Amino acid sequence: MDAAEARRRFQAERVARLATVTAEGRPHLVAVTFAVDGDAVYSAVDDAKPKATLRLARLRHIAANPAVALLADHYADDWSALWWVRADGTARVLEPAVSEAVRARELLAARYPQYRQAPPPGPVIAVAVERWSGWAASG
Repeated sequence: MDAAEARRRFQAERVARLATVTAEGRPHLVAVTFAVDGDAVYSAVDDAKPKATLRLARLRHIAANPAVALLADHYADDWSALWWVRADGTARVLEPAVSEAVRARELLAARYPQYRQAPPPGPVIAVAVERWSGWAASG
């Protein structure tokens, strides 16, 4: 699968998994909502489910090691329809008032009606994608 097709499939999905690395060098995965703008992927810390703080572990991991991966996939009982796409890149944590974070929340609100009603108040993760890759069982 070429990079353009990988980006197209990724962008069409509603949820991805964000992989970061803990201080101990262990992988950490979390499901995220996201928006794609060219080779940038944005995800914001929202308050949709109870959280003790908006300074989540993923933000600490990115501060210590900005190398991340995002994975979106499609499963079907018809295995000829299976595919996955990975976006590897470097992440930054943007404070909510930064103009790029404001734009990211606008992109997220365009994708998710819940964010139009309650914009995410927390920091925004900005991933500069350096490599789009993927696999599809067919097509």
